[in-house]
Amino acid sequence: MIEKFRIRTTERVELIDITSEVEDAVARAKVEEGIASVFTRHTTTAVFINEAESGLLRDYLALLERLVPPRAGYEHDRIDSNAHAHLRSMLLGSSVSIPIANSRLALGTWQRVLFAELDGPRERSFFVSVVRA
Repeated sequence: MIEKFRIRTTERVELIDITSEVEDAVARAKVEEGIASVFTRHTTTAVFINEAESGLLRDYLALLERLVPPRAGYEHDRIDSNAHAHLRSMLLGSSVSIPIANSRLALGTWQRVLFAELDGPRERSFFVSVVRA
């Protein structure tokens, strides 16, 4: 089963917790054991798993700003000035796979599925694919 979710981002760069949407897709799929795959097809967004504590969310964004600052002489900026967003997406990744056990995501205590907008605000989407083991 594959579900498409739409998301409207409101900031140039932001992190959005999409764990509940992924959990809902797993529940609808009625899969006891398997894998949930979350994928974004946009080249300036990312999906990753980590803790979603507010201070840590700000730390993630600050780290990305230090590692890949905007307007740092990137070749792609000659086209549309968003090379930093593409490079940040490459570092974070476009998908995650999460085991499903007992009909639930087998995430750790503090783990959340996070969607990263890196070139917003925009209308975005992500896909959740649930596969039975």
